[in-house]
Amino acid sequence: MTNFSLESLQFIWFSAFVLLVIGYAILDGFDLGVGMLHLFSKKDEERRLMLNAIGPVWDGNEVWLVTAGGALFAGFPDIYATLCSAFYIPLMILLGGIIFRAVAIEFRSKRPMAWWRWMWDVLFSLASLIIAFGLGVVLGNLIRGIPLNEHKEFIGDLSSLLHPYALLIGVLTVALFSMHGGIFILMKTEGELHDKIRAWINPTIIFFIITYALTTMATLIYMPHMIEVLQERPIFFLLAIGNMLSIANIPREINRGKDWLAFVSSCFNIIFLLCLYAVGTYPEVIRAINSPENLSLTIYNSSSSAKTIEILILIALVGIPLVVAYTTAIYWIFHGKVKLESTSY
Repeated sequence: MTNFSLESLQFIWFSAFVLLVIGYAILDGFDLGVGMLHLFSKKDEERRLMLNAIGPVWDGNEVWLVTAGGALFAGFPDIYATLCSAFYIPLMILLGGIIFRAVAIEFRSKRPMAWWRWMWDVLFSLASLIIAFGLGVVLGNLIRGIPLNEHKEFIGDLSSLLHPYALLIGVLTVALFSMHGGIFILMKTEGELHDKIRAWINPTIIFFIITYALTTMATLIYMPHMIEVLQERPIFFLLAIGNMLSIANIPREINRGKDWLAFVSSCFNIIFLLCLYAVGTYPEVIRAINSPENLSLTIYNSSSSAKTIEILILIALVGIPLVVAYTTAIYWIFHGKVKLESTSY
């Protein structure tokens, strides 16, 4: 890999990081959505079916987030340090949500008492909502920018992170994952629960489309830097077109009874959304709202050495195919409709 320049290596590793984030959003996105919809089902059997739809895969899905964090730490340590210090409280809340969510999944069916199961069901749904909303708030701040000093250190406080645009992105993420999770459950269930969830899908789609439209308008009006690349290189407008076509195809496939195609369209919707985000912010990863040109952390001024990135890429060339192969195998083994058994949650 000695023929690659440092800039090329930085771009390659950043692209790998983006792919890991996309993988996490697609995979953990649907089980967060299932968690947020969990309380809408009133029967214990139906809630168990929803849990067992994600039971074999939910913990593996979260590995993608851990891997993405490791990729950021190894390849862009300055960005990792600033991100963790700036979003320390939100990240601790997110970690708390992940912990309580995992405990709730494992504990809720260990006792037959209704109050016991209800308590863990509430924690499961609440933690899923907090994680989805928190991820959106962090993303909204990365789009808008945060205040940094000349040492690339965060100089704001928690209140500066809770501005309307970040909160709107948080709501958009909740809407996106709710729709994504609803489609997944629709694909994995049958009978009465399947019919019940089919009635939930249209409201989740409408909720997402409304928040998506509001977010798009807010971005065009208040975040003009996000569309500069689209203006300079119109080829990237194809991402926006692909995004809109993916969204439009979701209700079409559901009405045709092709639930798995609707889920594929939802996956492409997430891919296009995150690609638009990456293109709009590139090469900045943490934008300094007080001085974007001078203080922002980019993939070019915050990376590890060329030799380090070379080694990381070689590791990734071995590791990522293994992760993809393992994930594919698990989803293939547990494909099909969910049925409750003696080993079920």
